[in-house]
Amino acid sequence: MRLGLFMMPLHPPQRPMHETLAEDTEKSLLADRLGFDELWVGEHFSASSEPIASPLMFMAGLVHRTRLAFGTGVINLPNHHPAIVAAEVAQFDHMSAGRLMLGIGAGGLASDFELFGDIAPIERGKRMIEAIETIQAIWAQDPPYDRAGPAWPISLTRTVLPEYGVGFMPKPYRAGGPSVHISARQPDSYGVTVAAARGWGVISANFVAHRVLAGHWRGMAKGLAEAGRPVDGSGWRVARNLVIAGSDAEAQARATAPEGATRYYFDYLGSLAKRAGLAATMTPREEMDPATATPEDMIEACVIAGSPQAVLDRLVALREEVGPFGHLLLPGLDWSGVNAAWEAETMKHLAETVMPKLRQHVTATA
Repeated sequence: MRLGLFMMPLHPPQRPMHETLAEDTEKSLLADRLGFDELWVGEHFSASSEPIASPLMFMAGLVHRTRLAFGTGVINLPNHHPAIVAAEVAQFDHMSAGRLMLGIGAGGLASDFELFGDIAPIERGKRMIEAIETIQAIWAQDPPYDRAGPAWPISLTRTVLPEYGVGFMPKPYRAGGPSVHISARQPDSYGVTVAAARGWGVISANFVAHRVLAGHWRGMAKGLAEAGRPVDGSGWRVARNLVIAGSDAEAQARATAPEGATRYYFDYLGSLAKRAGLAATMTPREEMDPATATPEDMIEACVIAGSPQAVLDRLVALREEVGPFGHLLLPGLDWSGVNAAWEAETMKHLAETVMPKLRQHVTATA
């Protein structure tokens, strides 16, 4: 059972970018000091509330300052030429000596969709698959490169000079390249089944209700079994918003406090989800009308808050209920005002008290 920090990241839009970048660096360094295993960083181009456009660039500043494994959470492939992604990911894999996990997606932010031409959802999915197959094909061979993909045809055949290395695309540090991962939101996603069959990892989003996670495991188990792979949760990461304090009452108060980062997070994401027609996965009850769901309802559905013992008990129960996830990811929230102390306390309790006992439980019940 490995522990990671998952940063979209998400901040109040009026905060200066240099300030939030410094803050996100600080929380990454704290995660490393506390013994977190992984850092995942998201990508958005057109939201001052989610201001990291290049997760690779951000994580490059941490390669020599931490021992963390790094994950892109995610690179939205329809927004990039696959040859550029292939080269940049290969470079980062060398810079980190193979500590990179490649999270990919089709995109999730409406303003990014408009910015890159309002590509239809089905077409975005097709482009994601075309892009990753092109990337992996580039990594698997030397020139010439010649692929006739419908979105990104690639040809590098006329200007190859082997004696000078000209025309040769870089290969990653590890043979075959980094492991591939996708994020999951919908309860019965065909994409999860396809990903598991391909041997890709799955990250269950933190902004879906606990009840949704069981569907992700069903899809994973189906894909693994159909492909003849071991049906276990070693490739499954579950992200959950946690609020841990000295008492259950204090943690619950922090989770819904108007000045708290947790409430801001679900007010922001809930509003975007309602606009996009995706809020049904954020309600505490399946039959609830998502249009009426408040941030407090979504916190009830998606957040685990309590003392260290209460959070441990709920994580044990969650894993028994939804399936055997092998990794837990804690979202990295905004640290303005009281939140720096609150979020650091959650991270400390999680790493030093909750996770050792959760790992013992997982080992004992394996």
